[in-house]
Order: sequence, then C-alpha cells, then structure tokens
Amino acid sequence: MTCRWLIAGAGGMLGRDLLALLRREGAPVTGLARRDLDVTDAASVRDAFGRVRPDVVVNCAAWTAVDDAEAHESEALAVNGHGPANLAAACATGGARLVQVSTDYVFDGTARWPYPEDAVRAPRNAYGRTKLAGEDAVFGRLNDVGYVVRTGWLYGAHGSNFVRTMIRLERQRPEVAVVDDQHGQPTWTVDVAGQIVAMIRSGAEPGAYHATSSGQTTWCGLAREVFSLLGADPERIRPTASGAVERPAPRPACTVLGHDGWARAGLEPIGDWRLALSLAMPALLAAETGTVPGPVTGE
Repeated sequence: MTCRWLIAGAGGMLGRDLLALLRREGAPVTGLARRDLDVTDAASVRDAFGRVRPDVVVNCAAWTAVDDAEAHESEALAVNGHGPANLAAACATGGARLVQVSTDYVFDGTARWPYPEDAVRAPRNAYGRTKLAGEDAVFGRLNDVGYVVRTGWLYGAHGSNFVRTMIRLERQRPEVAVVDDQHGQPTWTVDVAGQIVAMIRSGAEPGAYHATSSGQTTWCGLAREVFSLLGADPERIRPTASGAVERPAPRPACTVLGHDGWARAGLEPIGDWRLALSLAMPALLAAETGTVPGPVTGE
C-alpha cells in the first residue's frame, strides 16, 4: 500500500532534507512550509489534511530560537506545544500516524550516562518546556500511532547552525573560543531524515526514539573536528567555560541520548558523529560558498 507523507515545516533544515529523501525515493510526499501550513492555526491544519489526506505526518515545524524563547515563551509554546496538539487532533480524526520531532533539551542535563527514551523529562529552559508540551500532546492524543523523535545538536546544509558558523569563522578569525563543558551528539539532518523514514517503513512500535549520532563530544571538540576537516589547525579553537558566555537560556551540561529504542525496533542507530560530519562536509562547504555539491547520502 502506498503511504502518503505530509511534512509540516518543510522549509526548515530537517524538513528540506526529509522532503528531498522521500522525493528521491519516489514516495508520494507533500512538503508545506509555514506560509502554506501554520500549525498554530487549527483551521489551516484541517485544510491541509483535507487536501493531502496523509497517512504519515512529520512535524518539523518548530520555534528553535532557544534564547528568544526565554522572553517569548507563550509564542514559542504556540508553535512547539499547540502546533503538535493541532496536528495530533487532525491525525486522530483522519487516521494518520504522526512523527513529532523533539529535542534533547527536554532533559535536565545532569546525568552522567546516556538518557534512555523513558528517562524523566525535566527541561531547564523555556524552549525545552515548550517542546515537552508538544511531546505530551502527541502521547496524550495518539498513544497508539504517535512517535516522538528526539534529536539535538543538528547541522545541515539548509539552515544556520554551529558547524556552518565554524566554517565561516575559520576564514575570518585566527582564534575562536568555544565552550568545552557541554556534552552532546552532533547530528546531521540527512541522517535524521533517513532514520525517520526507516522507522515508519519498518512498522516500528509507536513511542519515543532518539535520533542522534553515536558517540559524544563537546562544542569545543566539534569545532576542532570541523577545523581539522578544513585542513586548519584545531588548536586555533580555544576551550572556555559556559559561565564565560552570557546567554538568556541556561543550557544543560550533558544531553547525550541512548539509542535502545532502535534495537527494539530492529533498526540500527545513526553511526559515529565524526564519520557523519566528514560525509556532510562537502554539502556544508557548498552551502557556504554557493557552489553546487555532488550527491549527498547519509550513512
């Protein structure tokens, strides 16, 4: 049976990679950016469902400005919390499955081991609280057909992100200070897209899954790896502490996620973050220089 896909937030970094993957594979897919589908507007959601009649909906629409969410939590909640609730209601009526993309920031960051999928969620900032509300909307309304895919430290060719910033700064500055006391898993959006498609096509049980790369590092470690791949001296990255950088939203110290959910579904987790970064680099460089990259696939 042919599966019709609807991607909300298809103009974003992950949404564009997911849309491209499904189109390459010949899947019936409709990608709607915010101008075409406002997830905060229930009427807009109902209209989109009526036109597309999807079997699977992937919600990539999100308020991702972590610091801005501290001062604008109600606006962030409208997108990250009420938006998924509107999509869940439409999926419940239309019989569609929903994949809600969430974040490692729903955890407090105090653990010294990878967070399992069922770990206690206790976000430290407004962004995390609003994403938690989105998770609860899906689990509460679609317990039997709802998926929450948590990811973090995302980078890709189609949006602003830390890796692309480091590529620019390597050309602009002799030295760059980067925090070295926050731990996570740098993750390529192409890999997340592939994981979502594999999850749905495998018939994996609904629930929470962690789509992050294997291994872990710090922001400083990631920046040094970027410089190394560029042929630059990684020692030009100077480690610093989070306290030296004033930001409105507190950051969790460690949001390394466990991947046991994939084993239960009979699927492999995303591979090592260093390998993914090396594979992604041509597309990232092309995005920064305006050249056309060759074919890009995730591993």
